[in-house]
Amino acid sequence: MTGPQGDLRLVGRLIDASNGTFLAADDDGARWVYKPVAGESPLWDFPNETLGRREVAAFRLAEALRLDVVPLTVWVDGPLGEGSAQQWVDGEATNLIDLLRPEDVTSAWMPVVSGVDQDDRPVVLAHRDDPRLRQIALFDVLLNNSDRKASHIIADGDRLVGVDHGVSLHVEDKLRTVLWGWAGDPLTEEELRLVSRAAELPRDGIIGLSGAEADAWIQRAEALLTTGTFPSPSGNWPAIPWPPL
Repeated sequence: MTGPQGDLRLVGRLIDASNGTFLAADDDGARWVYKPVAGESPLWDFPNETLGRREVAAFRLAEALRLDVVPLTVWVDGPLGEGSAQQWVDGEATNLIDLLRPEDVTSAWMPVVSGVDQDDRPVVLAHRDDPRLRQIALFDVLLNNSDRKASHIIADGDRLVGVDHGVSLHVEDKLRTVLWGWAGDPLTEEELRLVSRAAELPRDGIIGLSGAEADAWIQRAEALLTTGTFPSPSGNWPAIPWPPL
């Protein structure tokens, strides 16, 4: 499938989304998450009317790296105007990321940060040491994803996919994620090969990005090759999105 078949029709609105986000269906009955440009709320730190473009660019970059971590996402002229359309994934938010009581954090979990809940009881944000999560974490570093919540990772059978990439691909460092468990870990040989492919993408072939954004993508890949490790929080930007789950 290359995109919606025929015209999209609105089925409903996803009311938890901060921007205008709709469930739509095409002429074959396939469902799509449709985000029209007209529904985007301005952000202080991202150029206006670019969030949908970033959604499409994230899919195209994952596709270029042969990573099956972003559902098919295309640019459409839908019922509310131009915007992104992402193939609906009929799954659930992953259970590989959670808020746990300290006594429940076993060796199967990778702690990220500790704190207290609304009742002042201690909790630990942690995730599993799962290769599928690690792949998404590495892609997020390249993508400079500033909103990787647990709820943005969907379990589709044995497959894990990330959604909601509208606030990514900024030229400034804005990585914000719940997947910090591998911070400082050396990249594997396979991961280094993937990052090398990212660095070698032709600047003018990174479709959907401005010249500066394409340069920043390549610079992030080159920085990963230089360090050879997953990055740690910079301290210059909140490291974890809110809410994390």
